[in-house]
Amino acid sequence: MLEHGGRLRQAARRYGIPLAEWVDLSTGINPQAYPVPPLAPEVWQRLPETDDGLEAAAAAFYGSPHLLPVAGSQAAIQALPACLASGRVLTLAPTYAEHPHAWRGHPIRAVPAQHIAAAVGEADILLLVQPNNPDGQRFPRAQLLSWHAELAARGGCLIVDEAFIDADPADSLVPLSGRPGLVVLRSVGKFFGLAGARVGFVFAEPAVLNALAERLGPWAVSGPARQVTAAALADAAWQAEARRSLARDSRRLASLLNENGLTGGGGTALFQWRPTPRAHAIHEGLAAQGILTRLFEAPAGLRFGLPASESEWARLAVALAET
Repeated sequence: MLEHGGRLRQAARRYGIPLAEWVDLSTGINPQAYPVPPLAPEVWQRLPETDDGLEAAAAAFYGSPHLLPVAGSQAAIQALPACLASGRVLTLAPTYAEHPHAWRGHPIRAVPAQHIAAAVGEADILLLVQPNNPDGQRFPRAQLLSWHAELAARGGCLIVDEAFIDADPADSLVPLSGRPGLVVLRSVGKFFGLAGARVGFVFAEPAVLNALAERLGPWAVSGPARQVTAAALADAAWQAEARRSLARDSRRLASLLNENGLTGGGGTALFQWRPTPRAHAIHEGLAAQGILTRLFEAPAGLRFGLPASESEWARLAVALAET
């Protein structure tokens, strides 16, 4: 099992701080989640149905009907290697570790972002996270399309995980899904703050979607999760306000980190990444004060999610100054 953020109970036991006293900045999930509407009792009693409006809401929100709802994009990450032609896999280093983990057993090469262009000619599958987790790296849309064309021309595939793109989705490749050799993943866990619902979407050509559907089986997403997600995807007013507030808070977080000597790196609207040889010491120092960050060992760095309230912002500011 790979390590992930959000293990708050584990941190509470390790550091002897009650669960309710923690500030969890380890996940990159919107701390102001979409307000879940009340659900009718029968939603819990009936099997999920595919004509309940979720697919239509997702097609309208994301801009493509070529989709399959899945139990979080993690389900697709694990299933895709069995649904695509095997070959040489190229991915980023660092990136979301579940991607290369899912392709273990295949020839796989992980390189820094600046080396992708030189290496793509020797790959059959290019696997990217856009924007990248944990460092926020983004590739120009034109570059992604050029790589896709090169791969598709020889029967290869470009897989793009857009889990963190919803706050700024202008260069999403979802509207082009349906083309051979292009697979795009989306998730409602980050921008909408609905990680516990376990809902994601795969956008791809019909053959890939059919293979995934066959492998994942019926009722991949629960009825309650489908209803909540459909409501969130249709709520344009909430989405617009969320984009404004996330952009504002991300700038605030970047400034706070910079003021405390954590410079460089990058980020998205949902997190900031700071490479530093002191990553472990800072992580431990903050944890001792009840603030959980995401620690990375190679390269050494910390990822900070957004505080949820003014009191959490204040605690982070004080803790950074004392660490």
